[in-house]
Amino acid sequence: MASKEIVNLVLKSVKEEERWRGSETINLIASENVMSPLARRVFASDFMHRYAEGTVGHRMYEGAQYVDEVEQACIDLMMKIYRVDYVDVRPISGAVANLAVFYALAKPGDTVMSLSVMSGAHISYREFGSAGCRGLRVFDIPFDKDEMNIDVERLSSLARKVKPKIITLGGSLFLFPAPVEEVREIADKVGAVVHYDGAHVMGLLIGGVFQDPIKEGAHLISGSTHKTLPGPQGGVVLTNDAEKFKLIKKAIYPGLVSNHHLHRLPSLAITLAEMQLFGKEYAEQIVRNAKALAKALYDYGFNILCAHRGFTQSHQIAIDVSKTGDGSNVAKTLAKANIITNMNLLPWDDLKNVNNPSGVRMGVQEMTRRGMREADMKKIADFIKRLIIDRENPEKVKKEVISFRKKFLEIKYSLS
Repeated sequence: MASKEIVNLVLKSVKEEERWRGSETINLIASENVMSPLARRVFASDFMHRYAEGTVGHRMYEGAQYVDEVEQACIDLMMKIYRVDYVDVRPISGAVANLAVFYALAKPGDTVMSLSVMSGAHISYREFGSAGCRGLRVFDIPFDKDEMNIDVERLSSLARKVKPKIITLGGSLFLFPAPVEEVREIADKVGAVVHYDGAHVMGLLIGGVFQDPIKEGAHLISGSTHKTLPGPQGGVVLTNDAEKFKLIKKAIYPGLVSNHHLHRLPSLAITLAEMQLFGKEYAEQIVRNAKALAKALYDYGFNILCAHRGFTQSHQIAIDVSKTGDGSNVAKTLAKANIITNMNLLPWDDLKNVNNPSGVRMGVQEMTRRGMREADMKKIADFIKRLIIDRENPEKVKKEVISFRKKFLEIKYSLS
């Protein structure tokens, strides 16, 4: 392909992506969000051309004074919003933030504990992810699949046997607050660090609608800056523990990150300012919307997990679709009608079935930022029911989805 053809292809693809995802799809991917126009505007700045190895005020390069100002603003806002003493915004992703924790607080051959992937873990804290890259032995945290949460009693017994250095809470499928206080008690008895992966719920933590991990006993939080916290893609580590923070800073630089993708920092600062102003309102609406979507689908006959617990306390819902196919086929059918979701393993699945699991995961944070509320969640549930239960033609439903979606073009909870 010639250079001109490549350029035309790129420009066309970007334009089509902006049109399609920006105005024609109902995006229910639980790990995505959209920045405000102001945050997007400062994303493409001269910062993207520059290097700033090191920390604020102590760089390996000259010319970083404006980077220092913006990075310090991010740190200050994070400290205030999350009520913590120490913050590092240099990890370039949530997975790198997790690796920094493992690198800083455990050594090869050590034992750590996390949920299994089927129970909701992110791959980064498993042996085939970041934990394995550090050479750690990973044991599954016992999980109560009916409650979709940790089995504290069984965890206590297993932790006494395996003596973990780190117990990682949180996950990619994260419906309910983790039992942080109880796990901290267990960790103290075996000499473990309680690491809370808040990647999915960072925005909910700001709003006070989920939990307060540090106050409840977690030693530190790692997270992403682009899920329920609707900023640029990146990672963060937060803690009140000065000694552990020193180790983590060293793990991040010079250990894992050289230059830390400076162009995202202005956008992160804008997003944090927006969340300082609107975060509580935004988080509360996210949870209301998730519950409304779950209830509407449940009333249509879908097997929504944890109905007895109100389905969810986060931005996510989980659906067992095994009676109508598998997660892959259901997600593909929805995508044909411009409803974007993802297949997901559930606790009773086998890891070998990762390509055809029994579940579908949905998150409402992006559509909430587009201004949707509870009644709109019921409309989305109706689209899904028509596609999966009634088996209507996806092309017919797609036309209605596009028409519906064009009512929600403005980004809310923003300074733009």
